[in-house]
Amino acid sequence: MSRSRAALRSFAALALLTPLAACGAPAGADRPAADARPALGYPYTVTNCGVTSTFQAPPKRAVTMNQHATEIMLALGLQDRIAGTAYLDDSVLAAYRPAYDKIKVLAKEYPSKEVLLGAGPDFVYGGYASAFDKAQGRDREALAKSGINSRLSVEYCTRGPVGLAQLKTEITEVARTFGVPERGAALIADEQRRVDAVTARVKDAPKPSVFVYDSGEGSAFTSGGEGIGNEIVSLAGGTNVFADLKDTFGDVSWEKVIERAPEVVLIYDYGGTTVESKKQRLLNDPALAQVPAIRDQRFVVLPLSSAVLGVRVADAVESLGRQLHPDAA
Repeated sequence: MSRSRAALRSFAALALLTPLAACGAPAGADRPAADARPALGYPYTVTNCGVTSTFQAPPKRAVTMNQHATEIMLALGLQDRIAGTAYLDDSVLAAYRPAYDKIKVLAKEYPSKEVLLGAGPDFVYGGYASAFDKAQGRDREALAKSGINSRLSVEYCTRGPVGLAQLKTEITEVARTFGVPERGAALIADEQRRVDAVTARVKDAPKPSVFVYDSGEGSAFTSGGEGIGNEIVSLAGGTNVFADLKDTFGDVSWEKVIERAPEVVLIYDYGGTTVESKKQRLLNDPALAQVPAIRDQRFVVLPLSSAVLGVRVADAVESLGRQLHPDAA
């Protein structure tokens, strides 16, 4: 799966919200100028990851690429604004499945430029930087030349650690772009409430050291200190042993893993390699036998789709908090 090198509890009530129609007087034979009126709250200008876009009205034909971008749109009740979607890491949250099943899937992974443009989008929303691959002609500059606005998740252009502040920015700006700011505010408030409940529950518990194992054989591909994955571990009452890695994800040597002696291994579940296969790779490596987490077989699991900047952050903190601190009050 391409990234920067590369059913949980959900917001069902929000997912069932009906999207707002673009504001303005209804068109009619006696009101020929109605369609020319700007929608309420527009024009709206936003700068996202170095790209400034001005919206005269809410986008009507969005294409979402990467699961967390798709789920943010669905959580905001914007399924009727999605003209096509692509690239899931795993199953869409159950509450969103009925809406998702009505959306055209353009490709299992990323669509070609021709397929993307064939969907007639006026907005493309990518969760990973790889969604806008210049070599494939999908870069944001090329889209802009075709009259298509775009957005990249701020997780992939934030300098320094990514946390709840960036999640708030992401949801707020997407909601504002589509003219539903009140839905964004409600979604953010629910995320914050749920996260606060977990941090209160685990605040007095010891914080185990955690090694995130995404993948890797000759080296370990892990979660660094600058993605939301690091924040999720911290909010759930743990400490990421590679928080000093200045990247969202990155490779580290197995010698470094041994040296840092994690007490827990957090496995990211996605793709064709099962969680059990990843466990066995670690358990069967003699060099890792005395690493406390391996010796004690203390493994915890999150789906990869819960460890990126999206509407599953609270789900991830709740799930990981329970796994790290099952006895916490």
